[in-house]
Amino acid sequence: MSTFTVVIHEEPTGGFWGEVPALPGCYSQGNSIDELLENMREAIAGVLEVMEEDGRAPEASVQVVELSV
Repeated sequence: MSTFTVVIHEEPTGGFWGEVPALPGCYSQGNSIDELLENMREAIAGVLEVMEEDGRAPEASVQVVELSV
């Protein structure tokens, strides 16, 4: 089992969308964070399947950090 960082964004009109920095193009949305995370699991699985078929791997060099300004 792999672990991926999901960046969650709140939509001004309601709901949430998320992205996975290590998997370019891996996005999903949901009306709640729980729904979003369920949808993200499906999206991640789909992207990983396509990458495997293409002989590619997730970006190992992606780093997610918190920065205070």
